[in-house]
Amino acid sequence: MAEEEPELTDEQKKGIAKWFLINAPAGEIQYVAKDLKAVLKDDEVYNEAAEEAFRIYNKSHLISLKMPCGFGDVLVTSYGELHDNEYLDPKTTQVAIVDHLKQVCKGVRPATDEELPSPYIEEYRYALEAELQKYVAEAFPKGSCSVYCTNGKDVEEPGSDFELVAVISSARNSPHNFCNGSWRAVWNIEFKDDIQILELKGKWKVGAHYFEEGNVQLDAKRECRDSAMFQGPDETATAVVHLIRIHENEYMASLEGSYLDLSDNTFKMPTSGIPGNAALLNTHVCNAGTSEETSGYSDLISMAQDFAI
Repeated sequence: MAEEEPELTDEQKKGIAKWFLINAPAGEIQYVAKDLKAVLKDDEVYNEAAEEAFRIYNKSHLISLKMPCGFGDVLVTSYGELHDNEYLDPKTTQVAIVDHLKQVCKGVRPATDEELPSPYIEEYRYALEAELQKYVAEAFPKGSCSVYCTNGKDVEEPGSDFELVAVISSARNSPHNFCNGSWRAVWNIEFKDDIQILELKGKWKVGAHYFEEGNVQLDAKRECRDSAMFQGPDETATAVVHLIRIHENEYMASLEGSYLDLSDNTFKMPTSGIPGNAALLNTHVCNAGTSEETSGYSDLISMAQDFAI
């Protein structure tokens, strides 16, 4: 007679619950949370797991939340995190107070001078964000972007190094069509004053989940490096966004090429994508796994013929 498996401890249950929450597909953590709570039947264990997992999930997915009082949207990222529930929006110099479990912004306050970069750094940050917004408006019409200073924010004049981080996030969820997807990009830009060079490091994460008559997920990751001359704020911003555009377009083209190499019997490409960049992000999420982490290609596109997000 088979031995009964030992009962899981509360700590083990919490760890398993956190794993499921953190690894929920884009835009679906609330659905996973609802089911987990029903399965666990232990509010204390669930609440402990959810409190930790939602914060991690929200930051890793770079979720965008609407701020009250007409301040626009704020990205929840580790780069803008001031405290556990407070996130800086550099565009408006407001600090959003976030309820991670409900995924809403419940209030704002003005950022203090200590939380903002110096006027010298702000020139570069502002110019880069303004140029990046133009690109995002073209490529991801409903996407969001922000630029943060992550090192050297108190530098007052030329002569010292500093670092900016440009974040792009676009999530389009269409659960009624049984599909959700997201595009996340983070660009670290190191300003090296002594050699008058900018070093760029880009990281992308692209994901999709199709769950009509099945459960198929695709996840792709990509990294790249490049460099440019350290110039004035406007010239630097133009050069950096030009490089971002080139690398992201190349990535899109490579994924498009991967799609074309696959059998038409396996994939039928949908006609609309998450960003407006030549309707290519659907191709991204369908092909990203050809060189990255992927699970379950079968019937992926046939399940999403009406994907219109």
